[in-house]
Amino acid sequence: MTIRDLATAVDLDQALISKYENDKRYPPEDHIQAIAKRFPECNDAIMTQWISDKIYQTVKKYPNYAEQAIAVAEERIAYLSKAQAMEAPALDAQIIAKIARVDVLHTQWNNLRPIQGIALEKMKEHFRIAYTHESNKIEGNTLTLQDTFLVISEGLTISGKTMTEHLEAINHSDAIEFVDDIVSRKEELSSRTVNEVHSLVLRGIDTTNAGIYRTVSVMISGSTHRPPEPYKLGSHMEDYFQFYERNKDVIHPVILAAEMHERLVTIHPYIDGNGRTSRLIMNLILLRHGYTIANLKGDNESRMKYYRALNKVQSDHDSTAFYHLILEAEIESLQEHIRLVE
Repeated sequence: MTIRDLATAVDLDQALISKYENDKRYPPEDHIQAIAKRFPECNDAIMTQWISDKIYQTVKKYPNYAEQAIAVAEERIAYLSKAQAMEAPALDAQIIAKIARVDVLHTQWNNLRPIQGIALEKMKEHFRIAYTHESNKIEGNTLTLQDTFLVISEGLTISGKTMTEHLEAINHSDAIEFVDDIVSRKEELSSRTVNEVHSLVLRGIDTTNAGIYRTVSVMISGSTHRPPEPYKLGSHMEDYFQFYERNKDVIHPVILAAEMHERLVTIHPYIDGNGRTSRLIMNLILLRHGYTIANLKGDNESRMKYYRALNKVQSDHDSTAFYHLILEAEIESLQEHIRLVE
C-alpha cells in the first residue's frame, strides 16, 4: 500500500504517516489502532510491535535502570496473567444451552435417588468397568470391554495381553472406588488426593514415580504444547488448587470438572498417567456434586476429538470445544443412568 492509500483508508494525514514510517515521529495509540484495524490479519503483530517499541522508547532513557525495571515489569506481568487465569471462564450461548440440558437431566436423576441394594451395586460395577475400559483405551490399552470385565470382576488373565494392561485395568477400577470413598467422606480436593489417585493408577507399573511429581522435562507426542519445566511444577500445582478453591462454588460443576481436568493434564505433573488421573479428578468433582461419571470414549475418532479439544485449549486458550465435549459426555451419562433405573 502506498502512504497515500493508507492515509485515505485510515483517515490520517499523509505527511504524519510518512514521519511514522521514517521514525521521525512516534504514533499515539489511537493512530496505531486505526492502522491495525485496517489490517485485521496483522492486528496482533502490529499492536505487539507498537507496545514493544513503547517499552524500548521508555527504558532507553534510563539505561542504568533498564535491566532492573524490566525484571520488575516481568513479575507484574506474570501476576496479571496469573490473576486472569484464576477468573471464571466465559461461556457462549451453545454451552449455556447444554448446561441447561444437563441441569434438567440432573434433576431427573436426583428424583430417582436413592438407589439401594443389589441394583446400586450392579449399576456401579457396570459404569466402573465401562469407564475403566474407555479411559485406558484412550491411552493405548488393548483390553476389550469383555476382557476388562474378566480381569476386574473375575480375576482372570487374558492370553496375549501384557501384565501392564492387566494392572492398568485393576488399578483404574481401584482408583474409581477410592474416588467414591473420598466423595462419601466429603473430602475436599487437595494435593494429597491427586497424588493418591495417581499412585493408584501407577501401582505396580512404575512404583518409583507413583504419586510423585516428575523431575525431568517432558514432551507430549502430537501436541504443540510444552508442559512446564520440573522446577515450576510446585508453583503451577499451587495455582491449580487456588483456582479450585476460588471457583468451586462459582462455576457450574460440569464446567469446573472440565477446567480441573484440562488444567491438570496441561501441567502434566507426572511422568506417566496424567490423562487417567485428570479424568478421575474430573469425575471426583462431578460425583461430589451429585452428577454421574462422564465417560470419554477411547475409539480412534473420539480419542482424536478429545486430543484436538485439549490442544485447542493448550495452544489457543480456547476452551469451547473441550467444554462441549465434557458436557456431551455428562448428558450421555445422565441419560444412560436414568434409562437403567427407569
